Amino acid sequence: MKKDIHPQYYSEAKVTCACGNTFTTGSTQPELKVELCSACHPFYTGKQKLLDTARRVEKFQEKQAQKTKLTDRKGKKAKRATRALKREKKEVVVKVRPEDLKKKADKK
Repeated sequence: MKKDIHPQYYSEAKVTCACGNTFTTGSTQPELKVELCSACHPFYTGKQKLLDTARRVEKFQEKQAQKTKLTDRKGKKAKRATRALKREKKEVVVKVRPEDLKKKADKK
C-alpha cells in the first residue's frame, strides 16, 4: 500500500438515525447521520413509512383520486372514462375451434 493516500479508518464510528437509534460500525468518518436504519426501514419493520419532503406522495394520491371520479366529467370525457372502466372490467374469452384441437392432438 502507498503511504499517505488512504483515509483514516475508524473502527468505532457512531451512526445516528433520524428515528433516534444509534449503533457503531467501521467507517472512514468518525460520525454518520442517516435517515433510515434497520430499526425504522419499512422492509425490516413491515410498516409503511413515507418520507415525503415535497408533498409528492400526497400530490400523487390526489391525482389518482381525481382520475377515479367520474362525476366531475362531462360530455366526451365522461363517455371515454366509462368505456375505459368497462374495458378494464371486461373478461377476455378465447374461442378455440374443434379442428384446431384435433390438429394439436395429431401433432403430438
